[in-house]
Amino acid sequence: MSLTPLYKRVLLKASGEALMGSQGFGIDVAVADRIAADIAEARAMGVEVGVVVGGGNIFRGVAVASKGGDRVTGDHMGMLATVINALALATSLRKLDIDTVVLSAIAMPEICESFSQRATLYHLGLGRVVIFAGGTGNPFFTTDSAAALRAAEMGAEAIFKGTQVDGIYSADPKKVPDATRFDHLTHSEVLEKGLAVMDVAAVALARENQIPIIVFSIHEKGGFGEILTGGGRKTIVKDN
Repeated sequence: MSLTPLYKRVLLKASGEALMGSQGFGIDVAVADRIAADIAEARAMGVEVGVVVGGGNIFRGVAVASKGGDRVTGDHMGMLATVINALALATSLRKLDIDTVVLSAIAMPEICESFSQRATLYHLGLGRVVIFAGGTGNPFFTTDSAAALRAAEMGAEAIFKGTQVDGIYSADPKKVPDATRFDHLTHSEVLEKGLAVMDVAAVALARENQIPIIVFSIHEKGGFGEILTGGGRKTIVKDN
């Protein structure tokens, strides 16, 4: 295994649930600090990193719709949850002296900068970690879709999807112990098999832009850096 990273610019997608740790709600600062340390390790290798964090630890827009509420309002509430998580992760990164900027798809200039591709490339060029908040800025799109969209816009060479398990399985391995684990898949196979790794729009967008998706456990300390250099346990989704 080489210590030279395989990618120079990547997008890390972390679920909001990952930030909860063992809590039932909210943000476990120790977990945010550990994820920040993994990102810092990638930066030390010279890798440019963009980050999208979900909001499920605080609020899920679909929960409102499932109980008869307005989906658009629910999704807006979910977008705000991602901003809270982005600010928390940025705080953890700054504690490590990692220059970090939060760019929101929803303008809130008193809290963070507004997203644009131009601003993204500017900050990456200065060596900053860029955290994308507010999803795509539109209802009916998940933060997975936001991750694929931002990855394409920033010219990421891969999307790293940090999940609760160490790769893609045929079913939830926590519920189905004998579920099949995959080491390699194509984007089309993920869509055809209906594998719940990212939503259909996100996988299709990654396929269209020829961006590999690398699925790994967000809970493995140092796992992000290990996989960046060709090691670690993961599933790679790639068409060529």
